[in-house]
Amino acid sequence: MFKRIAYIYNGTSDFDGGRAFYEDVLGARKVWEFGARVAAFDLCGEPYLLIADHMKAPSKRLIYEVDDLDAAVATLKKRGWEPAGRRFEIPDAPCMNFRDRSGNEYALLEMSRARILEEHGTG
Repeated sequence: MFKRIAYIYNGTSDFDGGRAFYEDVLGARKVWEFGARVAAFDLCGEPYLLIADHMKAPSKRLIYEVDDLDAAVATLKKRGWEPAGRRFEIPDAPCMNFRDRSGNEYALLEMSRARILEEHGTG
């Protein structure tokens, strides 16, 4: 069911400083950035590292790609899994957040519009 880690989502308390750190200090290529103050960086290939100012810092959320979000959610719910909130959309995919029993944050996404931000010149 889980195909790969698509993104590693990091909270930031200083978006501009974080962007400069990844680009200028680490030498990562900015892949895309969009209005919610989220930017993706290619440091060593995929999964891309994301920084987001709407997530608390420090934090990390592994985002796993699945073929079919609805089917994955249905299967996991039968196993006792519970989502953390409702399904939502990001530019390249529908997603759903969840937590493990220790509170670690994860998400599932169905990559239905893969690379849409890269293709539209937002990098």
